[in-house]
Amino acid sequence: MAQGQCERPVVLVGLMGAGKSSVGRRLAAALGRDFVDADDAIVEAAGMSIPDIFEAYGEPAFRDLERRVVLRLLAEGHGVVALGGGAFLDPAIRAEVRRRAVSVWLRADLETLVERTARKPGKRPLLMRGDPRAILRELMERRYPVYAEADIVVDTGPGPIEGVVRQVMERLAACERMR
Repeated sequence: MAQGQCERPVVLVGLMGAGKSSVGRRLAAALGRDFVDADDAIVEAAGMSIPDIFEAYGEPAFRDLERRVVLRLLAEGHGVVALGGGAFLDPAIRAEVRRRAVSVWLRADLETLVERTARKPGKRPLLMRGDPRAILRELMERRYPVYAEADIVVDTGPGPIEGVVRQVMERLAACERMR
C-alpha cells in the first residue's frame, strides 16, 4: 500500500450513478487493496438480482439482507467497499462504518446522476417507479444530509474517473496526516 494512506478500509457512499463501483475498483488498485461491491455481494448471497429481490420480497426484505451482507463485509476487513445507495442510511451500517473504516461520499449533481443511471435501465429498482429525474431529485433531498456525515466528501461529475480517484487519495493522505 502507498505510504501515507489511511490504514483503515475505505467505504464509498453515494447515490446510484455517483461512480462508487468504478471509482472503487480503480482506488483499490491504486492502494494495492482488494475491492468489494456490496451490491454484487448481495446478489451472490441471495442467488438473484437486486431487481428480482425487490420484486419477489420488497424493499424491506432487501434492506435487511443488505444490512447483514454489509456488516459481514465490514467485519471481513476488505480494503475498499462500495455500498449501495441506501445502505449508509441504515444506522447500524453507518455506526459500523464509523467504527471500522474511512467513509467517502462521492457527491454528484442531478444531471450527472440522470445521465449515468440512464445507461443501465432495468438495473435500478427505485428508478422503475416513475420519472427517474424526479426520483433522483427526491433521493438527493432525503439522502444527501445523511451522506454528509461521511468522513470525506469528493465531488464527481462528467470528468474522468481518474481525477476522482486522485482526489480521494489526496483526501486519504490528508486524513493520515491529521492522525
